Amino acid sequence: MRIGYPCINRSIGCTASRTFRLASYTKERIRDTVHRNLTCLEKILAYNVMYGMLFFRITSDLVPFASHPVCTFPWQEEFAGEFEKIGDYIRCYGFRISMHPDQFVLLNAPDKGVLQRSIADLDYQVQVLDLMGLDRSAKVQVHAGGVYGDKQAAIHRFVYQYDLLDEVIRDRLVIENDERSYTLTDCLAIHEQTGIPVIADTFHHSLFNNGEQFLSLLDPVRKTWKSRDGIPMVDYSSQEPGKRAGAHAMHIEAEDFRQFLRETSTADFDIMLEIKDKEKSALAALALARDDPRLVCGKMVDA
Repeated sequence: MRIGYPCINRSIGCTASRTFRLASYTKERIRDTVHRNLTCLEKILAYNVMYGMLFFRITSDLVPFASHPVCTFPWQEEFAGEFEKIGDYIRCYGFRISMHPDQFVLLNAPDKGVLQRSIADLDYQVQVLDLMGLDRSAKVQVHAGGVYGDKQAAIHRFVYQYDLLDEVIRDRLVIENDERSYTLTDCLAIHEQTGIPVIADTFHHSLFNNGEQFLSLLDPVRKTWKSRDGIPMVDYSSQEPGKRAGAHAMHIEAEDFRQFLRETSTADFDIMLEIKDKEKSALAALALARDDPRLVCGKMVDA
């Protein structure tokens, strides 16, 4: 079990998601921005190694406008060495890596333009992981998408479009339940038709479910992951007190997390903390889990 956080480290004074306005696009601007983003990503990973946080979600903005037609800059070739170096570091320290496109990536969109842009974005994110030389356990997670007034038809479109994707994309995709449209049970049904692994989001499940207990779904979710996919990934968060239902917590709630670890003690998975203060909560979670025999942290492995 690895514990980590997504995209942004608030302690090191840089961001790997630096971007700019589309109107400001030039080859020089994107070259400089990608260089800065990759340099910051290296610093984030080094920080995480120092503190034993070996699960990290790389920002989708690592290469700005990479999937946009405006981007004709050959970033793959220009930064091949840097990507390879980062991938070597990731493997050396046993990181688990993921990426997560934004909410506009919709494989079941009826609009062909939205669909084409969605596939282009998935292709970009898969290229990032491939350039790093990461194995199939490095995943790109997506939601099922919209309902569009007919959930069964929307599921059918997802299944149809998934089957048409290039194999290199299918090999990295995983599907996640959300808080208003697709439950874990819906995602398991999509898995039955596609073979796509399922990420269980604990917070989303607490907000939107079919009456099932989360623990009762852990084993079915686990079985959607093949050995080459790595152990399952679980997204964890909780409700921020006093905010609208669905607002992610600002900081980890210690007793809730202890209870989650106790209740899931027989299951192996990597935990992505979707909590707003990022590495601060991840550090707190590591302390709370320090006696958990599943925990992996700070261990160098063969590159």
